[in-house]
Amino acid sequence: MKTKDRILATSLKLFNERGLSQVTLRTIAKEMSISQGNLNYHFKKRQDIIKALYLQLVERMDQIFSGLLEMEIGLPLIFQSNAAMIEAFLDFKFFMLDFVQIMRENGEIHQHYLQLQVIRKQQFEGIVILLQQQGLLRAEEFEGEYSSLQKRMSIVGDFWISSSEVLDTDQTEQAVQYKNILSEFIYPYLTPKGKQEFLAIRTA
Repeated sequence: MKTKDRILATSLKLFNERGLSQVTLRTIAKEMSISQGNLNYHFKKRQDIIKALYLQLVERMDQIFSGLLEMEIGLPLIFQSNAAMIEAFLDFKFFMLDFVQIMRENGEIHQHYLQLQVIRKQQFEGIVILLQQQGLLRAEEFEGEYSSLQKRMSIVGDFWISSSEVLDTDQTEQAVQYKNILSEFIYPYLTPKGKQEFLAIRTA
């Protein structure tokens, strides 16, 4: 593994274990048994490491959404994708726990995130259309109904780890529960055919 990749892997591990506020460049260099000068050669500021890790998370989420849009979508794939998203968030849990702080302190990440939300909304709309074409999802009953659904799912996705942390629960166990919660968001919007398929998957 290249030094730069080792720095990112070590930083992610420390941020997840100790929290963002407890990890400095010096902490990371000491954990790796390298000089801070060596670390600074690759990353001049801690914010640069945070940005690089954020982009890793974004790339992972991009792959999940691409899979949803490129493969033959159905409810089983929705369940699998929600599980993959929850797992990705858990692997980068420091980012989710310090979400607001990072957005406040790093304008570049914040702007990228805002632009990304526009893309995610478009991707979600594409998924809705595909599910409707299969007769699994009903039409909107009022304007913006699915836009509101997407926002609710996004909020839960971004902040479920914070909720779990506050409640002092096992996050690995909670990941299973929140995977189901994300999937269940869509249930009231399914057609009778969709609900039958949903329940068959959930009880399998």
